[in-house]
Amino acid sequence: MDSFSSPSAGSLPKFSTEDLMGKLKVQLAQAYAEEFLETVRGKCFEKCITKPGSSLSGSESSCISRCVDRYIEATGIIGRALFNAQR
Repeated sequence: MDSFSSPSAGSLPKFSTEDLMGKLKVQLAQAYAEEFLETVRGKCFEKCITKPGSSLSGSESSCISRCVDRYIEATGIIGRALFNAQR
């Protein structure tokens, strides 16, 4: 058998549907978390941090907190709308 031939079906690992769904859910959760952090980092930092320094001012800190809260709320609204649209 050459390197381009597919392995026999007997050598492939067997996964249940539940195992595959569980792994997929974990991967989707990780992708969502990464996207969330990138969005918050980019948008909230750009909006709230006007003069980067070694620490956040009180107004910068509260701006970031409000920005993250709004992003979480918006994500929830979109998620619920998409979920309800699929029904």
